[in-house]
Amino acid sequence: MSGAATSVARLAADETTARRIATAFLETYDPGEAAAGAYEDGGGWTVAIHFRQAPNETAVRALVALAAGAEAANSLTFETVASDDWVKASLAGLAPVRAGRFIVHGSHDRAQVARNAIGIEIEAALAFGTGHHGTTRGCLLALDRLLRARHPHRVVDIGTGSGVLAIAAAKVLRRGVVAGEIDARAIATARANARINGVGGLIDFVHGGGVNARRLRAGAPFDLVLANILAGPLQRLAAPLASCLAPNAHVILSGLLPAHANAVLSAYRAQNLVLARRIVLDGWVSLVMVKPRLRK
Repeated sequence: MSGAATSVARLAADETTARRIATAFLETYDPGEAAAGAYEDGGGWTVAIHFRQAPNETAVRALVALAAGAEAANSLTFETVASDDWVKASLAGLAPVRAGRFIVHGSHDRAQVARNAIGIEIEAALAFGTGHHGTTRGCLLALDRLLRARHPHRVVDIGTGSGVLAIAAAKVLRRGVVAGEIDARAIATARANARINGVGGLIDFVHGGGVNARRLRAGAPFDLVLANILAGPLQRLAAPLASCLAPNAHVILSGLLPAHANAVLSAYRAQNLVLARRIVLDGWVSLVMVKPRLRK
């Protein structure tokens, strides 16, 4: 509704704290209810959480306290703003993010993408796979490096979310990518993002978890697997995923806190995969694993 009032909570903080708070809200609130982002602001960092409707301020402060402590929660400010589009307001502070050749941006920064870069346009408030999060950036950096050396033919993105990783792979490879997601609303958003980026016809979005969906497994054996989810699901996926890999396939795993990374690494090593690269970014870990070719 034009001119409708929306609410925004803001807090000045260091970069790590701002990103941690934004992540907490992205993981807690439904994408249609709130959008959060951390961005540079006059030499420091600000986290802004935009709400479609007036939030429960006590609950919001409690979540900030869990993520960053009582002092941060007490410093949080709330204001009501008039906005024709709460989604546009939530994106205003989010600058484009570079990860190798990839630049992830909103529609408001489309003109800022350099000609020699690979732009990925994602409307953050709908699914928030923007690249601002260390897990997404880590995956994109790993993917960029891998695709400079290899051109895999069969690619799957497990837990695609906003579709950013599948879109990145499809834009570079210009061939089909399979993308699985358990959340039907996320699939609708990812499809829209793929169309915006000109690769809607290249990505087959499959509603289902893991690698058990029939349409998803039909693409096996895979040369490249992208899985930016969480440590627990990644560990459970180790055996079924390994069974879907071609020789010399690469697997990029993310969504890992440092304390959980070794457990996930062990699960995949138990499936005879080897570690090729570890990326630590903004307090998150991404792992690049390889299935070796069988020796004669």
